[in-house]
Amino acid sequence: MTAKAKKSKSNKSEKKKNTIPYHRKPDNLSLDEWQIGLRRQFASLQEFSITNLGAEAVFSDYSVYNPQTDNSYKVAIRSNPEEIASGKNFNFCTCYDFKTNGLGTCKHIEAVIGQIQRKKSTHSQFSKGNFQPTYSSVYLEYGPDERKVKIRIGSEEARKLNALSKKYFSENGTIKSTAFEKFDEFLTEAKSIQGSFRCYEDALTYIFEVREKNRRKAWIWKNQNGLENGLLSQYIKAELHPYQKKGVAFAVEAGRALIADEMGLGKTLQAIAASEVLKKEFGIQKVLIVCPTSLKYQWKSEIEKFTDSTVHVIEGLKLKRDPQYADDNMFYKIVGHHTVGNDLDVINATEFDLIILDEAQRIKNWKAKISQNIKKLESEYAIVLTGTPLENKLEELYSVVQFINPFRLGALYRFLHDHQVTEPETSKVIGYKDLNKIGNILSDILIRRTKRMVLQQLPSRQDKNLFVIMTDKQREVHNESYDLVCRLVNKWRKMGFLPEKDRQRLMINLNMMRMVCNSTYILDQQTRHDTKIAELMGILEEIFQMQGEKVVIFSQWERMTRLVARELDDMGIHYENLHGGIPSKDRKSLLDNFLKDPECKVFLSTDAGGVGLNLQSAAYLINLDIPWNPAVLEQRIARIYRIGQKKKVNIINLVTTDSIEHRMLDVLKFKSSMAEGVLDAGDDTILMQEDRFKQFMNSVETMVDEKQTFTEASVPEPENEEKNEEPYQTAPSSDKRESDQIIQLGLFDTDIPEKPNPKPAPPPKQETGSTGMEWMSQLSKVLGSPAQTKAMVSSLTEKDSQTGKTYLKLPVENEEAVENVLKGIGQLFQAIDWSKFGK
Repeated sequence: MTAKAKKSKSNKSEKKKNTIPYHRKPDNLSLDEWQIGLRRQFASLQEFSITNLGAEAVFSDYSVYNPQTDNSYKVAIRSNPEEIASGKNFNFCTCYDFKTNGLGTCKHIEAVIGQIQRKKSTHSQFSKGNFQPTYSSVYLEYGPDERKVKIRIGSEEARKLNALSKKYFSENGTIKSTAFEKFDEFLTEAKSIQGSFRCYEDALTYIFEVREKNRRKAWIWKNQNGLENGLLSQYIKAELHPYQKKGVAFAVEAGRALIADEMGLGKTLQAIAASEVLKKEFGIQKVLIVCPTSLKYQWKSEIEKFTDSTVHVIEGLKLKRDPQYADDNMFYKIVGHHTVGNDLDVINATEFDLIILDEAQRIKNWKAKISQNIKKLESEYAIVLTGTPLENKLEELYSVVQFINPFRLGALYRFLHDHQVTEPETSKVIGYKDLNKIGNILSDILIRRTKRMVLQQLPSRQDKNLFVIMTDKQREVHNESYDLVCRLVNKWRKMGFLPEKDRQRLMINLNMMRMVCNSTYILDQQTRHDTKIAELMGILEEIFQMQGEKVVIFSQWERMTRLVARELDDMGIHYENLHGGIPSKDRKSLLDNFLKDPECKVFLSTDAGGVGLNLQSAAYLINLDIPWNPAVLEQRIARIYRIGQKKKVNIINLVTTDSIEHRMLDVLKFKSSMAEGVLDAGDDTILMQEDRFKQFMNSVETMVDEKQTFTEASVPEPENEEKNEEPYQTAPSSDKRESDQIIQLGLFDTDIPEKPNPKPAPPPKQETGSTGMEWMSQLSKVLGSPAQTKAMVSSLTEKDSQTGKTYLKLPVENEEAVENVLKGIGQLFQAIDWSKFGK
C-alpha cells in the first residue's frame, strides 16, 4: 500500500472516529456542545450555496441556499469566535431551528462560518476582527427559555442613545415591562437622534404581541364579574356552565390557546363563544375552522344555532374552493384537515385572523404530512381543541403546542433531554420525569378540565363488560392465526429481530384474530359464525322494553355494522347507520333524525362517528369491540356522556372470552398515567420498564411458551380501517432512527423558509425483478393458509348491488407497482420447465 493510500485510509478512519452520533449524546460533551457539534457536522456534509450580500468580507449578511430542498435563508455574522465563546453572540438566521434551539447557531450559520474559516483571506479577519456597527438597533434575542427584546448601541450618537435607552431598557439591554406600551415614543425619539436606527421586524412583531395580550388581559380583568354573571349572553345564544365561561375568558386572554378539556365537556361551544368575543371586542373579521371532514356540518349547525354570524363550508374541487376562501361575506369558513395541504397558499393569502383547530390530536405526529401542513397556517389568534393532546409519548404534546407557540417548549432535543428517563447504556427511553413542570410552563396557554372536576354538572356513568364465547369456526380461524404468530415469535427469538414482511404478517394475523372475535363474516363475507350479534339483539330487546330509550352502537368494522343493520331490519327497528362511506354533507341528516325522531331507536356507527357527534339523546352505548387505544374508546363514550345528558349513562362492552380481545380491557395503562402526569397533575415520574417493541415481543414470547392468550403489553397499535395512518413500526432500523433524529434536531430544512418552494423528492428506485419475485413469494405464503386466502379474496372482490355480479378490485399505488408485479410473474413463468408438463 502506498503512503498516499495509507494516509487516505487513515484520514477516513479518523473522520469516522470523530463523527458525532445523532441518537446518543457522547459522555465527554455537554448537551449544548453535542447539539452545536451536530449542526457543525451537518453543515460540513451539506452542499449549501452561500452568497455574501454585503460589502464587508466577513461580518456581513449572507444568503444560504439548500439545493436539496430549494429553500433559502438569510444569515447575519456579527460575532467572532471569542465573542461567541463568552456569550456575546449576535449572529442570526431566519430558520426556525435558530429561533427555537437556544444555541445561538444553526447549520446555516455554521456553514457560513465554515466557508469563512476555509479561506485564508477571511480566516484571520474572522478570528481577530470584530463587528462594530455605526448604527444602533433593537433586536429579538432567542434564548433557550424565552425571547427577549434587547438594544445594541452603535458608535454613532452613542452618548445620546445610551441616555435615551435608560428610560426604556434595563442595564443588560433588555426592554422593561413598562416600556412595551411606550415603545412608539422610544422609536420616534431614537430615529430623531440617529436616522439609521433600526428595529428588526421580529422584535417589532413580538412587541405588538405583548401589547395585544396586555390589552386582552385588561379587558378580561375589567369584565371578570360580568363574564361570570351573564355578560356572555351578549355574544352567544347559550347559557354556559361556569367552567365553560372560564374557558372562554382563558382563550380570549391567551390569544393562542389549547383547550384540552376531556371529551364531552363542550369545547366547541367555548371556541365559538371566544370567537364571538374576539369579533365584537377586538375586531377580528375572518375565522377558519379546521376539523375532521365528518364534523364540518356539525360545526356549521352549532354556529348557526348559537350565533348570528355567517358561516360557510369549503367544498368542491380546488378551482371551486379557492374563491370560497375570499368571500368576505362569511365570518366563519370551515375546511377539513386533509384539504389544508392543497389549499395552504390561498389560505395564508386570505389572512385569517383566527384559526380554530378541532381534534388537534391529528397533528400529534410531527413527522406526518398533515401535521407539517397545518403548522404552516398563519394567524394572529388560534384556539386548539383536543381532549387527548397526549396519548403515547411526550413528543405528541410537543407537536400540538408547536402550532400554538413554537417557542414555548423550546427545542425538542432539550425538551426530551429534560423529561425523558433513558437507560445509560442504550439511551432507550424507559420513562418520563418532571411532568408537572410541563404543566406549569403551559399554564397560560393550556387549560384542561376533567369530568371529575365538573362531576356535579354531569350525569352518573356505569360501565359493564359482557363476555361471550366463540363458535368452533371462529376458534378455528383465531387459532390458525395464533399458530402463525407463534412461529414468528420463534423466529424473533432466534434472530433477535423481524424483517418488515414478517412484521406485516404478524400485524395482519393479530388483526385477523381480533376481527374473527366479532364474526367470520368480516374476513370472508361468505360465512356467518358469531355470537355477539345474538347477544346484542337480546340486550336491545330488554332496553326497548323501557319507553323512550335510545342506543348508540359502535364497531370498528363496517361489515360488522352491516350485520347488525340486517338484524335491526328484521326486528323492524328504525335506525341510522354512519360509516366512512357516508358523504359529510349527508351526516347531519342522520344525526338530526336520531336526535329528533322518537321512533329512531339506534344510531349504528363505525369510528367515523367516534369524534365530535352529540348523541346525548341516548343513555346506552354498546361497543361490539374494544378499540386498541383507550382514547378511542373514550371518544366513543363521550358521544353520549357529555354536557346536556340528563340520564344515567350505561356503557356495555361485548368481549370474547379466551381471546386476544379478552386482554384488551387493561390495555395501555402507561399511556393513560403519563397523560395524567402532564395534564392532570398526576404521578410525576412514570417508568415504562422496556421499550415498546421489546416489551411487545417479550409478552408474545411468553404466550408462545405457556400457550396463554395475549397479555396487556402484547396489544399493538393497528391501522384504523377508515384512517390513512402510518403502519405500526415494530423495530425501526438504526438508519431510520438516525434520520428521524436528524429531523427532530432541526438538521433538515423542515421549517418555513423565506422562499417556500420545496421540490418533491423523487420516488425511491426499486429492483423490479426482486420486488416482483418477493411479491410472488408472499402470495404463495398467503395462499397456503385457507383463512388468509379467504381474507385476500374478500379484499379483492366486490359485489355489484344492482346486478349481483362479483368483480375484482385491485387498488394499486401507481403504474410502476403493477409493472413490477407483472415482471415478477413473467420471471416466475420463465423459470418453470414447461417440458415437464407435456404438451
